[in-house]
Amino acid sequence: MTKKVEVDFGLCEANGVCMGIIPEVFQLDDQDYLHVLQDEVTPENEEQIREAVRQCPRQAISIRE
Repeated sequence: MTKKVEVDFGLCEANGVCMGIIPEVFQLDDQDYLHVLQDEVTPENEEQIREAVRQCPRQAISIRE
């Protein structure tokens, strides 16, 4: 089963911590809106995504299996 990145946009403050950890997955636009560029969790990016989940100040990011 594929793991996916999930963001609770009701909690997200778009502070960019996740983008600083893995910009290939998370991006802030000019209006400070967070975009998930790649929602699939792969063996190559899983460690960095889990770090973004851990460091999110609002706990707005999760991994859905």
